[in-house]
Amino acid sequence: MDIKILVAAHKRFPMPADKDLYLPVLVGATKNYKNGIEYQRDDEGDNISYKNPNYNELTAIYWAWKNLDCDAVGLVHYRRLFSKGGKRELNNTLNKEQVKRLLDRAPIILPKKRNYYIESNYSHYVHAHHKEPLDATRKIIEESYPSYLTNFDKVMKKRSAHMFNMFVMQKKEFNQYAEWLFDILSKLENKIDITEYSVQEARVYGYISELLMDVWIETNNKSYVESSWIQIGRRQLMAKIINFLKRKFLRNAGNSRTHF
Repeated sequence: MDIKILVAAHKRFPMPADKDLYLPVLVGATKNYKNGIEYQRDDEGDNISYKNPNYNELTAIYWAWKNLDCDAVGLVHYRRLFSKGGKRELNNTLNKEQVKRLLDRAPIILPKKRNYYIESNYSHYVHAHHKEPLDATRKIIEESYPSYLTNFDKVMKKRSAHMFNMFVMQKKEFNQYAEWLFDILSKLENKIDITEYSVQEARVYGYISELLMDVWIETNNKSYVESSWIQIGRRQLMAKIINFLKRKFLRNAGNSRTHF
C-alpha cells in the first residue's frame, strides 16, 4: 500500500526518518524557499501556493489532491505529528506498518479530539477570531450543501473537535473531502473581505477548515479511528491559557452572541 503523509513546513526542520512514508512539503514555497530546503514544493503542478498566507497548510493538501498519485494521503505538521503516545520525540511517530493497521480498521485516521470543556466549538472560535467568516461559512453550506447544515450546527454546539487539519485518508475519501472543502473555501473567498485583517487573522481559511472536518465526517457517516499525537518542542501552555482568557473576557462582547 502506497501511503504518503505530507509534513507541512515553512522552513527547514528535523523530519521523521521514514522517507517512504513521510513527505516533507514546503508550503508557500515561492516565498519560503531557501537554499538547502530540499522538500517537495507546493508551487509545482496544479497548485494554490500563493494562497498560503491565508490557507496555511491547506496549500499542501491542495497540491496532493491535484498532483499526488498514491493509495492513501495524510497531513501532519513539522511540529505536530501522529504518534504511538508518550514521548514528544520524532522517533515516536507512527511508522508505515502502524498506519496500515489503522487503515485496515477504518478508511480515515484522525487525531484524538481536542476538548474545550467550558466553550462550544463556535464560541471558542469567535473568542479567538473574527466571527463573520464562520457565519458566512454557515450561509454557504445552507445555500450550496443544505444536507450538511444540521451537522454543521451540531458540530458548532459541541465542545470538542478533530482539529489541526491532521488526517490520513484512503484516496477515495481524500478526493471526496478535498473537492467539498475547497469548493466551500473558494465560495467563502467571495463572501468576506479580509483586507483589514492582521497577518494572523488573514489565515482565516485554514482556521475555518479545521471545524469543517467533523461536519464532513458526520454528514457522510465516515468511519474513522483516532490516533495519539505529539507536539515537538516547547508547548508554552501557560501563555496559551493567558491568551485564551484574554480572548474570552476582553474581546468585543458582541462576538459571543450566537444561535449555536
